[in-house]
Amino acid sequence: MGNGFVTTSVEPIIAIRDLHKIYHLAGEDIHAVNDVSLEVWEQYMTAIVGRSGSGKTTLLNLIAGLDRANDGEIMILGRKLATMNEQEILDMRLHEIGFVFQSFGLMPLLSAAENVSVPLRMRKMSAGERRDRVETALEWVGLADRARHRPYELSGGEQQRVAIARALAAGPRLVLADEPTGQLDTRTGRRILELLRRLVEDEGITVVIVSHDPQVMAEADIVHEMRDGMMMETRIKEGITTPDGMEGIVQHMEDADTAYKVTA
Repeated sequence: MGNGFVTTSVEPIIAIRDLHKIYHLAGEDIHAVNDVSLEVWEQYMTAIVGRSGSGKTTLLNLIAGLDRANDGEIMILGRKLATMNEQEILDMRLHEIGFVFQSFGLMPLLSAAENVSVPLRMRKMSAGERRDRVETALEWVGLADRARHRPYELSGGEQQRVAIARALAAGPRLVLADEPTGQLDTRTGRRILELLRRLVEDEGITVVIVSHDPQVMAEADIVHEMRDGMMMETRIKEGITTPDGMEGIVQHMEDADTAYKVTA
Protein backbone atom coordinates (compact mmCIF):
# COMPACT_ATOMS: atom_id res chain seq x y z
CA MET A 1 0.00 0.00 0.00
CA GLY A 2 2.78 2.43 0.76
CA ASN A 3 5.01 1.79 -2.25
CA GLY A 4 3.37 3.82 -5.02
CA PHE A 5 0.43 3.21 -7.29
CA VAL A 6 -1.30 -0.13 -7.22
CA THR A 7 -1.26 -2.40 -10.25
CA THR A 8 -4.63 -4.08 -9.66
CA SER A 9 -7.63 -3.47 -11.93
CA VAL A 10 -9.31 -1.54 -9.11
CA GLU A 11 -7.88 1.95 -8.82
CA PRO A 12 -7.89 4.04 -5.62
CA ILE A 13 -9.89 7.25 -5.58
CA ILE A 14 -6.70 9.01 -4.39
CA ALA A 15 -3.20 7.72 -5.12
CA ILE A 16 -0.14 9.59 -3.83
CA ARG A 17 3.43 8.76 -4.72
CA ASP A 18 6.68 10.19 -3.34
CA LEU A 19 5.04 13.47 -2.35
CA HIS A 20 7.09 16.38 -0.99
CA LYS A 21 6.06 19.81 0.23
CA ILE A 22 8.79 22.15 1.44
CA TYR A 23 8.25 25.57 2.99
CA HIS A 24 11.09 28.10 3.26
CA LEU A 25 10.93 29.85 6.62
CA ALA A 26 13.59 32.17 8.05
CA GLY A 27 16.26 30.67 5.81
CA GLU A 28 15.33 27.11 6.75
CA ASP A 29 13.64 24.42 4.68
CA ILE A 30 10.65 22.88 6.48
CA HIS A 31 9.66 19.48 5.06
CA ALA A 32 5.94 19.61 5.84
CA VAL A 33 5.31 16.49 3.72
CA ASN A 34 8.33 14.27 3.25
CA ASP A 35 8.23 11.46 0.66
CA VAL A 36 4.67 10.34 1.38
CA SER A 37 3.01 7.57 -0.62
CA LEU A 38 -0.43 6.14 0.07
CA GLU A 39 -3.70 5.05 -1.51
CA VAL A 40 -7.23 5.99 -0.47
CA TRP A 41 -9.88 3.49 -1.50
CA GLU A 42 -13.37 4.39 -2.62
CA GLN A 43 -16.28 3.96 -0.19
CA TYR A 44 -14.12 3.61 2.92
CA MET A 45 -13.61 5.96 5.85
CA THR A 46 -9.92 6.84 5.93
CA ALA A 47 -8.21 8.88 8.66
CA ILE A 48 -4.90 10.73 8.47
CA VAL A 49 -3.74 11.29 12.03
CA GLY A 50 -0.84 12.74 13.98
CA ARG A 51 -0.01 15.45 16.46
CA SER A 52 0.03 19.14 15.56
CA GLY A 53 2.77 19.86 13.02
CA SER A 54 2.89 16.29 11.72
CA GLY A 55 1.95 17.40 8.19
CA LYS A 56 -1.54 15.93 8.04
CA THR A 57 -3.38 19.16 7.23
CA THR A 58 -0.75 20.10 4.65
CA LEU A 59 -1.29 16.71 3.04
CA LEU A 60 -5.06 17.29 2.96
CA ASN A 61 -4.55 20.70 1.33
CA LEU A 62 -2.34 19.11 -1.32
CA ILE A 63 -4.97 16.45 -2.01
CA ALA A 64 -7.64 19.15 -2.39
CA GLY A 65 -5.49 21.18 -4.75
CA LEU A 66 -5.42 24.09 -2.29
CA ASP A 67 -1.62 23.94 -2.33
CA ARG A 68 0.92 22.58 -4.81
CA ALA A 69 3.57 19.97 -4.05
CA ASN A 70 7.26 20.53 -4.73
CA ASP A 71 7.67 16.99 -6.01
CA GLY A 72 5.77 13.75 -6.32
CA GLU A 73 2.40 12.89 -7.79
CA ILE A 74 -1.26 12.94 -6.78
CA MET A 75 -3.95 11.10 -8.72
CA ILE A 76 -7.44 12.06 -7.57
CA LEU A 77 -10.74 10.95 -9.05
CA GLY A 78 -8.84 9.45 -11.97
CA ARG A 79 -6.95 12.64 -12.84
CA LYS A 80 -3.36 13.73 -12.34
CA LEU A 81 -3.58 16.84 -10.19
CA ALA A 82 -0.35 18.41 -11.50
CA THR A 83 -1.69 18.53 -15.07
CA MET A 84 -4.93 20.31 -14.12
CA ASN A 85 -5.25 24.07 -14.33
CA GLU A 86 -6.85 26.18 -11.60
CA GLN A 87 -10.28 26.22 -13.25
CA GLU A 88 -10.28 22.43 -13.64
CA ILE A 89 -9.32 22.01 -9.99
CA LEU A 90 -12.04 24.47 -8.94
CA ASP A 91 -14.62 22.59 -11.01
CA MET A 92 -13.54 19.30 -9.42
CA ARG A 93 -13.91 20.77 -5.93
CA LEU A 94 -17.28 22.26 -6.80
CA HIS A 95 -18.81 19.17 -8.42
CA GLU A 96 -17.09 16.13 -6.94
CA ILE A 97 -15.57 16.99 -3.54
CA GLY A 98 -17.34 18.04 -0.36
CA PHE A 99 -15.59 19.77 2.53
CA VAL A 100 -16.23 19.72 6.29
CA PHE A 101 -14.12 22.03 8.46
CA GLN A 102 -13.28 22.23 12.15
CA SER A 103 -14.64 25.80 12.25
CA PHE A 104 -17.79 24.70 10.36
CA GLY A 105 -17.27 27.26 7.58
CA LEU A 106 -20.82 28.61 7.66
CA MET A 107 -21.76 32.13 6.58
CA PRO A 108 -23.12 33.84 9.72
CA LEU A 109 -25.83 35.93 8.04
CA LEU A 110 -27.31 33.02 6.10
CA SER A 111 -29.80 30.49 7.43
CA ALA A 112 -28.94 26.79 7.61
CA ALA A 113 -30.82 26.17 4.36
CA GLU A 114 -29.09 29.08 2.62
CA ASN A 115 -25.68 27.83 3.77
CA VAL A 116 -26.41 24.37 2.38
CA SER A 117 -27.47 25.93 -0.94
CA VAL A 118 -24.27 27.98 -1.46
CA PRO A 119 -22.32 25.40 -3.52
CA LEU A 120 -25.48 24.57 -5.46
CA ARG A 121 -25.88 28.23 -6.42
CA MET A 122 -22.25 28.30 -7.54
CA ARG A 123 -23.10 25.41 -9.84
CA LYS A 124 -26.00 27.48 -11.25
CA MET A 125 -28.48 24.79 -10.29
CA SER A 126 -32.16 25.61 -10.79
CA ALA A 127 -34.11 26.97 -7.82
CA GLY A 128 -36.35 23.92 -7.72
CA GLU A 129 -33.50 21.42 -7.68
CA ARG A 130 -31.64 23.48 -5.07
CA ARG A 131 -34.69 23.50 -2.83
CA ASP A 132 -35.18 19.74 -3.13
CA ARG A 133 -31.52 18.98 -2.44
CA VAL A 134 -31.34 21.33 0.54
CA GLU A 135 -34.50 19.90 2.10
CA THR A 136 -33.31 16.33 1.59
CA ALA A 137 -29.83 17.04 3.00
CA LEU A 138 -31.11 18.84 6.10
CA GLU A 139 -33.62 16.07 6.74
CA TRP A 140 -30.82 13.51 6.35
CA VAL A 141 -28.79 15.15 9.15
CA GLY A 142 -31.89 15.63 11.33
CA LEU A 143 -32.16 19.40 11.00
CA ALA A 144 -35.22 19.89 8.80
CA ASP A 145 -36.84 21.89 11.62
CA ARG A 146 -33.81 24.20 11.92
CA ALA A 147 -33.61 25.19 8.25
CA ARG A 148 -34.40 28.86 8.92
CA HIS A 149 -32.01 29.27 11.84
CA ARG A 150 -28.75 31.16 11.46
CA PRO A 151 -25.48 29.67 12.75
CA TYR A 152 -25.49 31.72 15.97
CA GLU A 153 -28.85 30.13 16.81
CA LEU A 154 -27.43 26.62 16.48
CA SER A 155 -25.19 24.58 18.76
CA GLY A 156 -21.71 23.57 17.62
CA GLY A 157 -22.92 20.08 16.80
CA GLU A 158 -25.84 21.44 14.81
CA GLN A 159 -23.55 23.76 12.87
CA GLN A 160 -21.32 20.82 11.97
CA ARG A 161 -24.38 18.86 10.86
CA VAL A 162 -25.30 21.77 8.58
CA ALA A 163 -21.77 21.59 7.16
CA ILE A 164 -22.25 17.87 6.49
CA ALA A 165 -25.61 18.61 4.85
CA ARG A 166 -23.91 21.19 2.65
CA ALA A 167 -21.33 18.62 1.56
CA LEU A 168 -24.01 15.96 0.98
CA ALA A 169 -26.34 18.22 -1.02
CA ALA A 170 -23.67 18.72 -3.69
CA GLY A 171 -23.61 14.97 -4.38
CA PRO A 172 -19.83 14.46 -4.08
CA ARG A 173 -17.87 11.26 -4.61
CA LEU A 174 -15.37 12.35 -1.96
CA VAL A 175 -15.65 14.28 1.32
CA LEU A 176 -12.54 15.79 2.92
CA ALA A 177 -12.97 16.61 6.61
CA ASP A 178 -10.38 18.66 8.51
CA GLU A 179 -10.69 18.07 12.28
CA PRO A 180 -14.51 17.80 12.09
CA THR A 181 -14.81 16.98 15.81
CA GLY A 182 -12.11 19.40 16.97
CA GLN A 183 -14.48 21.98 18.50
CA LEU A 184 -17.01 19.51 19.85
CA ASP A 185 -17.41 17.61 23.09
CA THR A 186 -16.95 13.84 23.04
CA ARG A 187 -20.63 12.96 22.81
CA THR A 188 -21.36 15.46 20.03
CA GLY A 189 -18.22 14.40 18.21
CA ARG A 190 -19.50 10.84 18.32
CA ARG A 191 -22.72 11.91 16.60
CA ILE A 192 -20.77 13.70 13.87
CA LEU A 193 -18.67 10.60 13.24
CA GLU A 194 -21.84 8.53 13.01
CA LEU A 195 -23.11 10.88 10.31
CA LEU A 196 -19.81 10.67 8.42
CA ARG A 197 -19.98 6.88 8.68
CA ARG A 198 -23.48 7.01 7.20
CA LEU A 199 -22.13 9.01 4.26
CA VAL A 200 -19.93 6.00 3.51
CA GLU A 201 -22.39 3.20 4.21
CA ASP A 202 -25.68 4.73 3.04
CA GLU A 203 -24.56 7.13 0.31
CA GLY A 204 -21.41 5.39 -1.00
CA ILE A 205 -19.30 8.52 -0.46
CA THR A 206 -15.60 8.20 0.33
CA VAL A 207 -14.64 10.10 3.50
CA VAL A 208 -11.11 11.23 4.38
CA ILE A 209 -10.69 12.74 7.85
CA VAL A 210 -7.66 14.59 9.17
CA SER A 211 -7.71 14.48 12.97
CA HIS A 212 -5.97 13.78 16.25
CA ASP A 213 -9.24 12.64 17.88
CA PRO A 214 -9.06 9.08 19.33
CA GLN A 215 -12.70 8.56 18.32
CA VAL A 216 -11.77 9.12 14.67
CA MET A 217 -8.99 6.56 14.92
CA ALA A 218 -11.38 4.03 16.40
CA GLU A 219 -14.09 4.65 13.78
CA ALA A 220 -12.02 4.78 10.59
CA ASP A 221 -11.58 1.73 8.39
CA ILE A 222 -8.00 2.73 7.59
CA VAL A 223 -5.70 4.98 9.63
CA HIS A 224 -2.57 6.57 8.17
CA GLU A 225 -0.33 7.99 10.90
CA MET A 226 2.10 10.82 10.21
CA ARG A 227 5.00 12.30 12.15
CA ASP A 228 7.34 15.11 11.09
CA GLY A 229 5.93 15.07 7.58
CA MET A 230 6.51 11.35 7.08
CA MET A 231 4.06 8.46 6.88
CA MET A 232 4.91 6.25 9.82
CA GLU A 233 2.27 3.55 9.79
CA THR A 234 -0.99 2.40 8.24
CA ARG A 235 -3.46 0.48 10.36
CA ILE A 236 -6.37 -1.36 8.80
CA LYS A 237 -9.35 -2.20 11.00
CA GLU A 238 -9.90 -5.86 11.77
CA GLY A 239 -12.22 -7.39 9.21
CA ILE A 240 -11.36 -4.81 6.53
CA THR A 241 -9.51 -5.92 3.40
CA THR A 242 -8.65 -3.20 0.88
CA PRO A 243 -9.20 -3.81 -2.86
CA ASP A 244 -5.48 -4.49 -3.31
CA GLY A 245 -5.70 -7.31 -0.75
CA MET A 246 -4.06 -5.56 2.20
CA GLU A 247 -5.27 -6.23 5.75
CA GLY A 248 -3.91 -5.92 9.27
CA ILE A 249 -1.05 -3.47 9.90
CA VAL A 250 1.27 -2.18 7.18
CA GLN A 251 4.56 -0.68 8.38
CA HIS A 252 5.88 2.23 6.33
CA MET A 253 9.18 2.77 8.18
CA GLU A 254 11.54 0.75 10.32
CA ASP A 255 10.94 3.02 13.31
CA ALA A 256 7.15 2.92 12.98
CA ASP A 257 6.91 1.48 16.50
CA THR A 258 7.90 4.91 17.81
CA ALA A 259 5.17 6.70 15.85
CA TYR A 260 2.91 8.97 17.84
CA LYS A 261 -0.06 7.13 19.29
CA VAL A 262 -3.17 9.13 20.15
CA THR A 263 -4.63 8.16 23.52
CA ALA A 264 -7.94 9.05 25.06
